Amino acid sequence: MSAYLNTLVFGIYPYIALTVLILGTVIRYDREPYSWRSGSSQLLRRKQLIWGSVLFHVGVLVIFVGHLVGLLTPIWIFDALGISHGAKQLLAVVAGGIAGVMGIVGATLLVHRRLFDARVRAASTFSDTMIIILLWLQLLLGLGTIPVSLHHLDGHEMVKFMSWAQGIFTFNFAASSYVADAAWIFKAHIFLGLTILLVFPFTRLVHMLSAPVRYIWRPGYQVARQKGDGSRINGKPAE
Repeated sequence: MSAYLNTLVFGIYPYIALTVLILGTVIRYDREPYSWRSGSSQLLRRKQLIWGSVLFHVGVLVIFVGHLVGLLTPIWIFDALGISHGAKQLLAVVAGGIAGVMGIVGATLLVHRRLFDARVRAASTFSDTMIIILLWLQLLLGLGTIPVSLHHLDGHEMVKFMSWAQGIFTFNFAASSYVADAAWIFKAHIFLGLTILLVFPFTRLVHMLSAPVRYIWRPGYQVARQKGDGSRINGKPAE
C-alpha cells in the first residue's frame, strides 16, 4: 500500500468515521428519537433468534471490551503490571478466538434467519440486512488474523496496533505509519471496523447506547381489577 493511501485510510479516515459516528448519533437521537430501537422480529423463528442473538451478543461484547482495553490501555501500564507483550498477544488470540467463534456462529444464525426466512426478510430493511452482513464479515476477518498472530507471539505486531489506536486518539499525525507494514488482513479488519463506526448512526446498532437504567428507579404500576362493570381502574373510578 502506498504511503499516501496508507495515510488516507489509517490516518484520515478514522477521524471521518469517528466524526460521523458522534455527530450522526447525536442528531438521530435529537431528531428521530422514536427510531432509536433495535426493531424486533422475535415472534418469527424465535428459537433460532434466541440462540443466534445470545451467541452473537456475548461474543461481540467480549471482543469489544477486549479491543477497547487492549488497544487503548497505555503500553506503560502493561509494563508496570509485568504483563509482557507476548502474554498479552496470547491472551488476545485465545480469548478473542473463543469469543470470535461464538460471535460468528451467532451471526451466521442471524444472517441465515434474515435472508432465508421469507417473513423475516419481508420485515427487514436494507440497513438491517447490510449491518448484520458487515458484522459477520468483520468477525470472519478477525478470526482470519489469528493464524497471522500465531507467527508473532512476541507481541510486536500487537504493539503496532496499540500505538496506532492510541496515536489516533492523541492526534498523533504519524499514527498511520505504525501499521504501514502490517499484514493485509489486519488492515482489512481495521478498515471494515472503521466503516461499521461510520454507518453506526444510520442502523439499528444505536440501541447499543441505550441501557434501560431508568427502569431501576421508575415507579411500578399495578393494575387492579374487580368484579362489576369495570368502572374502576387501578383502584380509582374511571373517568
